[in-house]
Amino acid sequence: MSLPPGFLDELRSRTSISQVAGRKVIWDTRKSNQAKGDMWAPCPFHQEKTASFHVDDRKGFYYCFGCNAKGDAISFVQETENVGFMEAIEILAREAGMEMPARDPQAREKIDRNARLIGVMEDAARFYRTQLQTAAAAEARDYLTRRGLKPETLERFGIGFAPDARQALWSHLTGKGVAADLVIDAGLAARPDDGGAPYDRFRGRIVFPIRDARGRCIAFGGRAMSEATRAKYLNSPETALFDKGRTLYNHGPAREAAGKGQPLIVTEGYMDVIALCEAGLEAAVAPLGTAITEDQLKLMWRIAPEPVIALDGDSAGLRAAHRVIDLALPLLEAGQSLRFALLPEGQDPDDLIRAEGAGAMRRLVETAQPMVRLLWSRETEGRVFDSPERRAALDAALKAVIGRIRDGSIRTHYFEEVKRLRAELFAAPRRGTQPGGGWQQGKGGRWTRRTPPAQPMPMTRDSLLGRDGPGAVAERLREAVILATLVTHPALLETFEGELEALECQAPEHRALQQALLRHAGLTDPEALREKISGALCADALEKLMALSHVQIAPAIRNPQDRELAMMALAEDLARLKATRGARREIDEALEDAAAMSDEKLTWRLGQAAEAVNRAQRSNTDDRAEYDIAPSGARIDRGEREALDALLGTIDLGRAGSKE
Repeated sequence: MSLPPGFLDELRSRTSISQVAGRKVIWDTRKSNQAKGDMWAPCPFHQEKTASFHVDDRKGFYYCFGCNAKGDAISFVQETENVGFMEAIEILAREAGMEMPARDPQAREKIDRNARLIGVMEDAARFYRTQLQTAAAAEARDYLTRRGLKPETLERFGIGFAPDARQALWSHLTGKGVAADLVIDAGLAARPDDGGAPYDRFRGRIVFPIRDARGRCIAFGGRAMSEATRAKYLNSPETALFDKGRTLYNHGPAREAAGKGQPLIVTEGYMDVIALCEAGLEAAVAPLGTAITEDQLKLMWRIAPEPVIALDGDSAGLRAAHRVIDLALPLLEAGQSLRFALLPEGQDPDDLIRAEGAGAMRRLVETAQPMVRLLWSRETEGRVFDSPERRAALDAALKAVIGRIRDGSIRTHYFEEVKRLRAELFAAPRRGTQPGGGWQQGKGGRWTRRTPPAQPMPMTRDSLLGRDGPGAVAERLREAVILATLVTHPALLETFEGELEALECQAPEHRALQQALLRHAGLTDPEALREKISGALCADALEKLMALSHVQIAPAIRNPQDRELAMMALAEDLARLKATRGARREIDEALEDAAAMSDEKLTWRLGQAAEAVNRAQRSNTDDRAEYDIAPSGARIDRGEREALDALLGTIDLGRAGSKE
């Protein structure tokens, strides 16, 4: 459906982002300024205790300094309600008192029919709940009691019973005037192939309503009471409401619990989810009778950045875990991964909780393994690497698997971790020692213990260079100059507010100062601003920043009256910092891609990275020449430059050898 020109602008003008977000967050009254529409709260998109989620009512957008989530009222509703773009617009338009443009007749008819189907599903849910209290459901009630389900739990999850009769639900619904085609299209009944009377899909089963993220009943799952029944568990068929590959059981309640800081746990079935919720682990979901799909993974990551996959520790559970790993690898992003909690063999979460209590399950979740560990175990456990060929085969397999990760930075970290694990695995044992003890092979093939590297002195270890290396130091220095310039020239805050809000500060003290500056962006008097910042931060934080030598010699700091110079220097510093970080990412990705590329593609790829380096270096040189800034600005460090040059030289040598 297309919207008429100006509709979205009108909707945004009528919508207060602080009111929309206020339904999902609790504002920090100490940091917020309601009169100016400047609001702060803990972020609803990731677990945190500090108020790093910022809403600006005047500009109509939100931004989180912790997870970098950003957008407007429409995207906020999309993310928090798990709805599409048009659904989010409908929700906001209804609240703003705006009438949605007329839809085309077919779309309107589809929406109306889906609404009727949901009504039929809710009728069916009530019927099944009522049937659980009948004499025919005595065995089902006994089973649920043995599983430890209390009456309030049955009510909370809407658990019911489908009578073991061919047309119990059919007769109930059609007797109320529900159209026969709606009952069939909702997946509640089916017509036999011989053209006979329709029959109920669920018969003689405990029934679990399956609801979407908004709490609407869209399907059912049923557990058979008779051991002779062919399928122990049965789900509704795919319908206009239900796509099992895009649905998670307990989605809505789990999202709410995860938003309050609980870990998202992914398990296999309804009873496991219910047992986890009863044990206080309420952010629990389950796929619906199939292996986890890509769409379900994306739904999980919308709920929490690092879901814990809880699986049986037997061979079948490990195979399922490996399938999830292969599915997830290309989708990984910074801060978005999976962890795995492998249960004792033969036990599911419900079994473990009943046998050892909720504490055992909590400990298992808290010690869940990162994905890289499970990946390493899959490639190495049960195998012998006693020859160069076998080791080379392991290297090739790991390179192929990790190469599927699209994110260059994550790929680099995976290779580093695998390299460390490989060194442990292949460390040579010596008589009287255990394998993996840190040995090295010298001349004549003799193994000797590695000499531990010299430890840095405390003063060196605690310095910027010792902690972060030269590249990161340069970026921190640039950040310090940017922040000090804004403290000295607060009138520029309004001009550079957007750039400051998007600035990814590396140092915690810089992030704290960044937030303080944004909170007081309306102040233009330097003394008043310093007083506010000093009150918000620790007493000497601002003094330490302004006392740094590279800050004191910056032209914008030395000339506090020259607003134009400060504006030009600030714009250049922000641009150079962005260019440097972009060049650094280019290098990381180019170096990591080297192993998987042909000579021609590698030369082109590294050439791109080299050009990015040269651009950043040229712009830094121009910057220092124009503004007489000391050489403390962002730059590519020498080690990265040398690594890139060496790789390019290797390609040239290889080509020369092939020509000879």
